[in-house]
Amino acid sequence: MSILQIILIAIGLAMDCFAVSVTKGMVVGNRWKTEWKRVLLMAVLFGVFQGLMPLIGFLGGSICAEIISRFDHWIALVLLVLIGGKMIWESFHEDNTGTQHAEHDGLAVRTLFLLAIATSIDALAMGIIFVPTPEVIVWAVAIIALVSFLFSLTGFMIGAKFGATFRLNVELIGGLILIGIGIKIFVEHMFFS
Repeated sequence: MSILQIILIAIGLAMDCFAVSVTKGMVVGNRWKTEWKRVLLMAVLFGVFQGLMPLIGFLGGSICAEIISRFDHWIALVLLVLIGGKMIWESFHEDNTGTQHAEHDGLAVRTLFLLAIATSIDALAMGIIFVPTPEVIVWAVAIIALVSFLFSLTGFMIGAKFGATFRLNVELIGGLILIGIGIKIFVEHMFFS
């Protein structure tokens, strides 16, 4: 497997991270400057989980990954629907001061972990493709993690710029996007794999 093929796989795997990061950026907007540590944590978690999941799939081989792939789409769907539903609910229930902070932006550490897991679960089965070429697994994990990290930061900054430019109920839109990603993952696994 070539480096170019690994990069293309990494880009494909990073798309969910990118979409979620755009959503988070839209919600946070210009306040990212005060929340930059959590933004960086988000990108690191997304990169680490995207890199680790194929490694786990590789180490588990086809047996464990095949078993997990039977229900990974359900896990991703449930997590993303719960997080997206919470964002939608919060979009209609702002706190009394009219301000929001990291906990309401979905930048709470617990939420970031759940999002990192939900967006990377489908990468677990990807580890199987590296079983015939074990010599590239270290490069693959590093490239996948780096690409996901970069796409997450870029997506967040695009979302922050877009969210600051337009006055939309971005938390509602973000919740709908997360639910949409969950449904996309579920449908792909149920009907196209």
